[in-house]
Amino acid sequence: QVQLAESGGGLVQAGGSLRLSCTASGRTFITYAMAWFRQAEGKEREFIAAIRWMDADVGYADSVKGRVAISRDIAKNTMYLQMNTLKSEDTAVYYCALTTKTTGDYDYWGQGTQVIVSS
Repeated sequence: QVQLAESGGGLVQAGGSLRLSCTASGRTFITYAMAWFRQAEGKEREFIAAIRWMDADVGYADSVKGRVAISRDIAKNTMYLQMNTLKSEDTAVYYCALTTKTTGDYDYWGQGTQVIVSS
């Protein structure tokens, strides 16, 4: 089993920056990739970015490309999401997820951290 814990959410003004963290614990050696998703109120969950654990290969959703950066620290079993030039439409609950498979089917999810961008 793997447990995920997000942190770093909060209230930020439009145009500001925020860095989210997600720390994994448990059987983390089985990690293939981790990712960030978000879900705004009344909307479906949306993929933001993903990072392959061993070689840090990354991918981003077009909606955030250029404004966010995903990274990871293997020694700390922690993944980060640096978000810049935040907009009101970035307001959502942000979730981290982990997959043990190459198919992109995420097995484990965190509880989420709320990000509110005020305009």
